[in-house]
Amino acid sequence: MGTVKDNHISVCHVVALPYPGRGHINPMLNLCKLLSSKKPDNTLLITIVVTEEWHGFIGSDPKPDNIRFATLPNTIPSELVRANDFPGFVEAVSTKLEAPFEQLVDRLEPSVSAIVADPYVVWAVRVGNRRNIPVAALWPMPASVFSFFHHFELLKQNGHFPLDVSERGDEIVDYIPGLGTTSIADLPTIFSADGLKTLDRAIEAVSGVADKAQYLLSTSVHELEPQVFDTLKAKFAFPVYPIGPSIPHLELSKSPPTDHNDLNNWLDSQPKQSVLYISLGSFLSVSKSQMDEIVAGVRNSGVRFLWVARGDASKLKEGVGDKGLVVPWCDQLRVLCHDSIGGFWSHCGWNSTLEAVYAGVPVLTCPIFWDQMPISKQIVEDWKIGYRVLKKKVGASEHEHLVSREEIAELVQRFMDLESKEGKEMRKRAKQLQETCHGAIAKGGSSDKNLDAFIEDISRRHHH
Repeated sequence: MGTVKDNHISVCHVVALPYPGRGHINPMLNLCKLLSSKKPDNTLLITIVVTEEWHGFIGSDPKPDNIRFATLPNTIPSELVRANDFPGFVEAVSTKLEAPFEQLVDRLEPSVSAIVADPYVVWAVRVGNRRNIPVAALWPMPASVFSFFHHFELLKQNGHFPLDVSERGDEIVDYIPGLGTTSIADLPTIFSADGLKTLDRAIEAVSGVADKAQYLLSTSVHELEPQVFDTLKAKFAFPVYPIGPSIPHLELSKSPPTDHNDLNNWLDSQPKQSVLYISLGSFLSVSKSQMDEIVAGVRNSGVRFLWVARGDASKLKEGVGDKGLVVPWCDQLRVLCHDSIGGFWSHCGWNSTLEAVYAGVPVLTCPIFWDQMPISKQIVEDWKIGYRVLKKKVGASEHEHLVSREEIAELVQRFMDLESKEGKEMRKRAKQLQETCHGAIAKGGSSDKNLDAFIEDISRRHHH
């Protein structure tokens, strides 16, 4: 292989295929940057495949030289309206993009060595198998949620599916391998009408990995969910590699914020661990009446806060008083790592949760849909680094479900109290979890070694 003209043979070409949604694209981008940082020379090329619309959103962001984009036509509903008909969007992704992707793979130069795909793009493993290209599935949720869908038949066998959550939400599930004990109410929201539509896709995604993939990559960290990973590793013949946290931590080390903008100045002027960071997600949200109670409760708590709010943010600004700052966007991981931040009010999307763990910040959990439920349970009961905002009155009508401004004010004060015994213990555990997380990505840590093993494996496969 030593001669120059043979050199093109030795390029390992990885095609990354994220599911077209923000919560899926970000971890895939972060994995690509990690892979790229491990092989900065010319032996690895990564092509990230997104729709033209997504390329418009992210195509101009800075990226390493060995990462490039390729696009698929916009044959699916726009990101801007996908929440309006979520099941329709999911359906379009699973039917409309396979043919264009397959044509693209055939055209790409150099020939493709491996595909890293989101399992929710259910046809990716089929394309890889037809082309004899190994496929690594990157699961963008907790490993516990993967195990849940993989063992879904057990719910039926135990009479726990289907059921009415409002009547049976307190019942215990303790038979899903690696999951420990959980209440029905803390399972993904598969029991509602919307949940049922999404459930089939999730099961299809997970069984596609189990039956057809050559690797399972996880955005989680082995030490965050050791029992689940041990279970999955024992169960599957192919490698299971937790390589998380798949968050933009590489960017943190690279570029300290040069712009001393209003946000940085404001954070710098707050006492240590005094600010509650509030971000209620980019996709689904709470009702207007609940939001009014949250705004009033946070304001009445007297606690300092930074609130990231899109859309109706202007309305929010009027109601916040002088203790708070409302911004339309921020670099979330950088903000969470600022030493004035003492807590994070979150919907518990998985990426945000990993960022909170990485930053060592406790979480006020406010889950709404899907994997946010079990993630909230992991935060509060397994890791013990947070409190729940919503009481577990599952299936109750909106009116009963409302958490009042008085309750919210009291909870926020208790959560942000650095002096109480339970507050100190919770923050100590958050710091321990942070150290575990940082240890995993340090040289020789669990995620670092898994990433090396994966690169070595696909490179070796590629050469043979």
